[in-house]
Amino acid sequence: MNIRKVDTFSGHRDSVYTIISDHTAHGFYSGGGDGFIIHWDLNKPDLGKLVAKVGVSVYAMALNQADNSLWIGQNYEGIQVLDSINNKIEKTSKITTAAIFDIQFFGEKALIALGDGVVVVMDIPSFSVQKHIKVSSKSIRTIAVNPATNEFAVGDSEWNVNIFDLDSFSLKKTIQSHSNSVFSVKYTPDGKYLFTTGRDAHLKIWDVNDAYGMVTDIPAHLYAINDIAFSPDRTLFATCSMDKSVKVWDAATFKLKKIIDRARHAGHGTSVNKLLWTTFENQLISCSDDRTVSVWEVTA
Repeated sequence: MNIRKVDTFSGHRDSVYTIISDHTAHGFYSGGGDGFIIHWDLNKPDLGKLVAKVGVSVYAMALNQADNSLWIGQNYEGIQVLDSINNKIEKTSKITTAAIFDIQFFGEKALIALGDGVVVVMDIPSFSVQKHIKVSSKSIRTIAVNPATNEFAVGDSEWNVNIFDLDSFSLKKTIQSHSNSVFSVKYTPDGKYLFTTGRDAHLKIWDVNDAYGMVTDIPAHLYAINDIAFSPDRTLFATCSMDKSVKVWDAATFKLKKIIDRARHAGHGTSVNKLLWTTFENQLISCSDDRTVSVWEVTA
């Protein structure tokens, strides 16, 4: 396997906390501590377009494919919805005064993870809050939806992963999963496994069809693991960490294939916060506290 650094995008004035696809092969959005929302095009490196400035830090965004509206989680100020065609804020709702750590869509519902331990369920068409689910006394850091089983997983700072039914929003199972805060939960694209990571630097893999029995526990990084991303062809996955590295793994064997760090590939200088694996020439995108977004070409 070969890793080549394609480019570094610089436009943020503070830590970059999140990156999401714009649902094209080559476009994506980034957001961070400066409140800037920047749209990037991999065809035009480092020519980012500032599409919104929300004034407070942003940990979470999600793009609704139905109407191309970009939901922006403003920490302590609620949700703003950006018309991504005309780049205008069209809706706002102060659903919370807490931090917003994740936003996930399923059908006409938005699931929003809050710093006060609540998952808010919003109806997308009416832009109204339908339900508050009190999950934890500490932050909800991450949410993942599994259409295959009609479930969603929630990771929290009480070290648990909670599994909920998507129809009734009832709690189905609690997994006492990590020895510290859970930062990322991701279902595999086929929905058969749940990957979880957290502050304990472990990657844990759970068998969904075996009542979430543990498959393996890997001490994968030196410090907290912030995110997981799967390659478009499903053969690989990547993890990123507070230890400044990105690691690429074999999805079938869970074996480490490559380490992307400063020494080997001129990687990030501080914590790597989020990953996005695109279909554009199989490029992997990472963002960091060092205020940059880096693009990596991964080839066999």
